[in-house]
Amino acid sequence: MKIEFEGEALEACPGESLAATLTAHGIRSFRTTERGAERGVFCGMGVCQDCLVEVDGKPNQRACTVKVDRPMKVRREGSGRAPAASGPAAGRPPITIEEIPVERPQVLVVGAGPGGLAAAYAARLAGAEVLVLDEGSAPGGQYFKQCSAAGVAPPDAQHQEGRRLIDDVLGSGVTVRSNASVWGAFRPLEFAATKPGGSFLVQPEQAIIATGAFDRGWPVPGWTLPGVMTTGAAQTLWRTARRLPGKRVLIAGNGPLNLQLAVELVAGGADVVAVVEAAPAMGVRRVREIAAMLANAPRLVADGVRYLSTCRRAGVRLINGSVLTSVVPHSGGLRATIAGRETASFDVDVVCLGYGFHPSNELLRALGCEHAFDPEQRRLVTVRDTRGKTSVDGVWALGDCTTLGGARVGQAEGTLAGFAAARALGCALSAEAVRLEAQAAADAARHRRFQRALWRMYRMDESLRVRPTGDTVMCRCEEVTYGQVEAALAEGATSPSEIKQETRLGMGRCQARYCGPALETFLAEQTGRSQDETSGFAPRVPVKPVSVGDLSNPAGA
Repeated sequence: MKIEFEGEALEACPGESLAATLTAHGIRSFRTTERGAERGVFCGMGVCQDCLVEVDGKPNQRACTVKVDRPMKVRREGSGRAPAASGPAAGRPPITIEEIPVERPQVLVVGAGPGGLAAAYAARLAGAEVLVLDEGSAPGGQYFKQCSAAGVAPPDAQHQEGRRLIDDVLGSGVTVRSNASVWGAFRPLEFAATKPGGSFLVQPEQAIIATGAFDRGWPVPGWTLPGVMTTGAAQTLWRTARRLPGKRVLIAGNGPLNLQLAVELVAGGADVVAVVEAAPAMGVRRVREIAAMLANAPRLVADGVRYLSTCRRAGVRLINGSVLTSVVPHSGGLRATIAGRETASFDVDVVCLGYGFHPSNELLRALGCEHAFDPEQRRLVTVRDTRGKTSVDGVWALGDCTTLGGARVGQAEGTLAGFAAARALGCALSAEAVRLEAQAAADAARHRRFQRALWRMYRMDESLRVRPTGDTVMCRCEEVTYGQVEAALAEGATSPSEIKQETRLGMGRCQARYCGPALETFLAEQTGRSQDETSGFAPRVPVKPVSVGDLSNPAGA
């Protein structure tokens, strides 16, 4: 299928994202900011809002989520132009809350990743009526993301495992609604959502939140340049469309996902020049951790060994104890500099950043669920019991939106939360359900032990953390620099809200998902105040961007 990009005809695979098509043709600059800076794909999952393009005259479309399903005309998104009203809501009178349709399932699951799907399947197996809402174009989440492009290479084992879980859920009678974004949560149990064409409300008897996490930002000079993207974005390009982010790639970060990405990109023909890992090299001092990992998840350890050996055979440099310090444009590509145990520069097409994750916990916080700050993970964790019950009656939470645990932990926790929510409805569990519940409890405990040992091995040396320069961008959306934040502090601003008022930091499309955590860390360093549940910005409705057209139009109208 052909699409047109600013007058140029491009070959596209039906079903792939616009971001995949453009990236495959070497196009990395998708829009221009108000200050004239170029931006492209960064998060790859609809969080950062940096890959906005105009599609068939409709502005502000996220290239990473728009699927190529027809010939279309695409243009880079510019600044300073207010789009005219269009769509079903244009010209119609304002609606009232009474006109918005309401759905009342017994169980609502928000998120269709491994944990959300497992929760939905368990609750349905126990006899509950279940509705799953997911903002993705298809169920599977980030871990079980499926190949969406037509005619690409056959699915691998991870794809197939996810497909089996998806088929089990759909076959059980669970209603799964994709392209449905939950943008508001209100006490006691009411959720506002949009799907293409309009808004609706959901008032469940029990709610299970499985919204996952997004890649942590790494604010260094040049981190906003086109061609700098998260590890998750690069992996999404490959796993959904078999598209490489670039021919020559540097991967820098902290954690095993970076090695998996390197192996996948090497298999696709990319020249991965290096994987730069912030943690020290693994050696004999890690015998205890390795033994714990082998005891609890030997297959995952085998995967790790395979990743390492594949990288070495392919000539990928494995550099430990170093971090990315800057990126600058160079000779039509990028020059990335690292420092730490080793200092070096690399000329590449693409830099992939994978420095951990932040929880997508906005809905949980909006509902008033109790949280605590974990200084080791540098993130809020949701307070809950062993079955995922939060401090708010009828609300259950699981997976990486609560605390870092990975897909295996999330899937096991999903089964536990699904059965627990069904029990709260009065559903009786069959003997098979009781067996699955016991197995899930054992799996969750086993994989948590594995994760604890894994992250002891990958513990980053905090002395390597980069001190950003004054002109380093902190807020990607509003282009607020560290120097501007320092100036606001010097003028007497002491809290995130005051800095927001002075600089507009946090007022952009991503709603402080990247600059908020960066600001919290910076304030803690500058003021000596420790972070806690009240740090940062409070969640505000809508917790995700929603178009005025969808907001003002009842679903189905």
